[in-house]
Amino acid sequence: MSGRVRVLFALPGLHRVNRGAEVAFESVARELARDPGFDVTLLGSGPPRADRGYAYLRAGCVPRERFEGWPSLPILRSDCHYEELTFLPGFLARFDPRRFDLVVTCSYPFLNWAVRLRRGRGGPAHVFVTQNGDWPLHRKNSEFRWFSCDAVVCTNPDYLDAHGSHWPSQLIGNGVDTERFRPGPAERARFGLAPGVPLALMVSALIPEKRVVEGIRCVARAEGVHLVVAGDGPLRGEVDRTGRETLGARYRRVQLGQEDIPALYRSADAFLHMSVDEPYGNVYLEALATGLPVVAHDRRVSRWILEEQAEYADTRDPDAVTAALLRALAQPGARTGGVELARRRHSWPAVARQYGDFFRELAAS
Repeated sequence: MSGRVRVLFALPGLHRVNRGAEVAFESVARELARDPGFDVTLLGSGPPRADRGYAYLRAGCVPRERFEGWPSLPILRSDCHYEELTFLPGFLARFDPRRFDLVVTCSYPFLNWAVRLRRGRGGPAHVFVTQNGDWPLHRKNSEFRWFSCDAVVCTNPDYLDAHGSHWPSQLIGNGVDTERFRPGPAERARFGLAPGVPLALMVSALIPEKRVVEGIRCVARAEGVHLVVAGDGPLRGEVDRTGRETLGARYRRVQLGQEDIPALYRSADAFLHMSVDEPYGNVYLEALATGLPVVAHDRRVSRWILEEQAEYADTRDPDAVTAALLRALAQPGARTGGVELARRRHSWPAVARQYGDFFRELAAS
């Protein structure tokens, strides 16, 4: 291998879904594209975007929302798996393994299998990133027995401990755009939120593992506290029904474009996230960078990300969550320690440098 390292990031939601793994891949790719040592390409289903620095290939797919309520089957276990299957023909038509040194994915099984079958012998190294969890790496039953890759980016230390001895691995967390997410004045009127009341914020896909319904019930136990939920997903009906029944006028759910999310963070007084096994949690970083106090599940991964800049609780215990939320709300104003942590450790340029170092090592070997 000589010259620039040629990297392909592939994921169905790229340039279409503005959260989670998609934001991470696009942000890392954009930073790497600024490095003259890299030639970066993305392959996704959304429209091209100007001023990104990287090349973009588009393959169509049927959006995951169309598959909500479809049966969970082996291989097709969720709406995202159905979406990935429909992405596969376009991916195969556009993926030329001779053009790349590294192919980076975070989904399983279809892209994983397609990359490994198409490249043959001596093709690009396949890097799997645990953006959506590490479940393919350690399960040995059903289709999981056929998982393989050449290297792993572990997004938290638990994953590194579990898998670092099986594949070349690197511990790299996620990042945040500290220019967009930063302290500033509240804009509650813009979002139809009540002025002058304590306001908690949840930003989440409305799926069972995020436990938004449980979070609503915890907020309802905190007298006078209002809640705004930003997100959508299969549980939207249950989430809205629970919010209206338990919080009444103290509840509001919004669906916003990415351009509006930073202002929503700045309009809240505390951030609540209820997931007990979050692979990373980009929302933690967005809240940190905005100066919001964070209430998070007390586990090693949360403490590794947030350090001392959070109120920790067992989020399976409603009393503990409510108490942590009230502690967070008792200290109004931006948390400068969280802002500094986000800028020092979690900015996308800092994260992308770690990816770049790891990719250079892999390409050289």
